[in-house]
Amino acid sequence: MKPQILIAGIGNIFLGDDAFGSEVARKLQHRQLPEAVRVVDFGIRGFDLAYALLDGYEVTILVDATPRGDAPGTIYTIEPDLSELDEMPVEDQMVETHGMNPMKVLAMVKSMGGTFGKVLLIGCEPTPLQSEDGELGLSKPVELAVDEAVSMIENMVNEMLAARSREAAA
Repeated sequence: MKPQILIAGIGNIFLGDDAFGSEVARKLQHRQLPEAVRVVDFGIRGFDLAYALLDGYEVTILVDATPRGDAPGTIYTIEPDLSELDEMPVEDQMVETHGMNPMKVLAMVKSMGGTFGKVLLIGCEPTPLQSEDGELGLSKPVELAVDEAVSMIENMVNEMLAARSREAAA
């Protein structure tokens, strides 16, 4: 069975809480998930994520540190406005080789003829870095948010697959 749901961990393990998405993906890879689900820690490999998205998943769940100004460890569920991709200037669609901006990756996929089903971002408010040299490991609030995000994603996936099964049976 071809997976219909891609869970994509995003982040840089050398930049403290930026590793949130990678850590969530790592934990999900050790869980018993339905075969309709593919979990990958893409880290900062934007090109790899773009090519994976060209496989045409029904649902893509991006997991990333997402600074929005709330308390560190706050979890967000965001449905990006994909219509913004049409308005993004071409120079802003360039994917960096040593960083990852999910909207740039989505724009690149669209420019390559890819299409999207539902796209969600599970984000976590990071603690600001204490050093410009980077940091290893998550802050305590973000570390605690990892298990919450894992449970949240598992519930979300189970609900999506149950709804899909009900629709197929109807």
